[in-house]
Amino acid sequence: MQQIPALGLGTFRLKDQQVIDSVRNGLELGYRHIDTAQIYGNEAEVGQAIAESGVPRSELFVTTKVWTDNLGSDKLIPSLKESLRKLRLDQVDLTLIHWPSPNDEIQVAEYMAALMEAKAAGLTDKIGVSNFTNAHLQQAMEVVGADQIATHQVEIHPFLQNRKVVEFAQEHGIHLTAYMPLAYGKVISDTVIQGIAAGHAANPAQVALAWALQQGFAVIPSSTKRANLESNLGALNLTLSEQDMASIAKLERGERLANPGFAPKWD
Repeated sequence: MQQIPALGLGTFRLKDQQVIDSVRNGLELGYRHIDTAQIYGNEAEVGQAIAESGVPRSELFVTTKVWTDNLGSDKLIPSLKESLRKLRLDQVDLTLIHWPSPNDEIQVAEYMAALMEAKAAGLTDKIGVSNFTNAHLQQAMEVVGADQIATHQVEIHPFLQNRKVVEFAQEHGIHLTAYMPLAYGKVISDTVIQGIAAGHAANPAQVALAWALQQGFAVIPSSTKRANLESNLGALNLTLSEQDMASIAKLERGERLANPGFAPKWD
């Protein structure tokens, strides 16, 4: 059973030829973890890029996420089958519940049970959650068991360190995936991060990614530029000092970038 690769390629906001190029470039550069979602509207293009890449399926780790419209027990599995059709895959490696049901109209127990059914049917190798509050995660664990939750994907970057959520997940042995790890590029202009980067002959994006990786998180930055995709891989070979980590810890300012109107009440 494949572990979640530490550095993946995010595809949020990438459409059409842009996402095809990004995934193709990423796979050529050595990325093997591709993250998409039903709501991104790009699963078919991601599937095309994967199919055309020639990379063996066994080397890839593909994640998709079930949208809130598809959380009902009658909709989740059909929607995942449609995702597989678009992705041109028989199975995804990981399926996440993208967001808790808005206003908890559908109970966590219903969609986590449906997700377990999808796993039992072989549609997905692993299951997990995304954007859950600690209360939602607690409910999910009660339904499927903490050992079944392969990851909790949440927004984590130096300006939103999401410590309550991180600590709760870690207490229960649940792995974390950090999305928007570069805070939409804002880390690049931060003087503290720039200073640390200069000390390591690295760039600020690599420092922000290394900060997350050193905490044991997977990261899924996205980029449309091949040079940036290549550069981000350098984070895997960068080791920050305790002092570096402590300096970045002080950058926390609760700056949440993904906060749609249907979001849960955050911890």
